[in-house]
Amino acid sequence: MSLALKEAQKAYDLGEVPVGAVVVKGDEVIATAYNRRETGKNALYHAETEAIFKACERLGGWRLWECTLYVTLEPCPMCAGAIVNARIPEVHFGAYDDKNGACCSALHLFNMENNFQPKFTGGVMEEECSSLIKEFFKNMRKKKS
Repeated sequence: MSLALKEAQKAYDLGEVPVGAVVVKGDEVIATAYNRRETGKNALYHAETEAIFKACERLGGWRLWECTLYVTLEPCPMCAGAIVNARIPEVHFGAYDDKNGACCSALHLFNMENNFQPKFTGGVMEEECSSLIKEFFKNMRKKKS
């Protein structure tokens, strides 16, 4: 999660919502990414989808069934769908997202019957992950006023 937080800091420094993601296979980091929707001008450029894309390229296939994903914020519905479709068996996230979280907060996409069901753990380094996001939005509100 520490590496995912470093990725989130990169997003923060660019003025992006600070979310970072890391895909690991065994003890090896396969891919890292951070949110870049604003700079990339693309709604699909979430940290998780970027990390999954890079991991698939690096491993040469779409099934990431031997990998684990670490992400600083509970995945949204799009990212949760990508995780399910990539068959990532284990997800660890930092901050819970009551508005858009699709693991266990707003939705429960990892518990859909007759579908691949990743295991997940929330609240990993939660304070560090949530404080970076809170600081980002606090600064954004200051800029607007």
